[in-house]
Amino acid sequence: MVAGGGPDSGHQRPEGLDDVTVEALGKLSEALETVERVRGHLYSAHQLVGKADFALDEAVSLFMQAGHTETAERIQRELIGRNVIPGHWTFQIVEEFDDGYYAEFREFERDARVRFAGGRRHLYEAELKERRRTHGRRGHEALPEDPERQNGN
Repeated sequence: MVAGGGPDSGHQRPEGLDDVTVEALGKLSEALETVERVRGHLYSAHQLVGKADFALDEAVSLFMQAGHTETAERIQRELIGRNVIPGHWTFQIVEEFDDGYYAEFREFERDARVRFAGGRRHLYEAELKERRRTHGRRGHEALPEDPERQNGN
């Protein structure tokens, strides 16, 4: 399909792969992309909780300066360094997510791509691009420009 302006070979449907399987692989990929976003949010939560924990040090200091020793000591004792869920700081949540659910999800998605599409990624999206782009129009090319053609070679 490349000669006709279509996707590169890595994004072409293998012979005999049906529409429903391509769509299923697309949905599986979409689900993985959502889990990737979840992972990013977990890392954001990890960093934000850490930042909040360190900000508590400043709050304790300021309460102490203001003479509110009881409040400062309560924050020090009950909040600083507290587990966010029983037995877990956020780094432990991230590690368990990465090593468990996330790793297994990625493996399932990869295994399905290998089994049904020879490992090719984003077949559904590549075919969607072919259907939606305006062939022959600038900005709607199937592939990036060949660097040699850009230099006039």
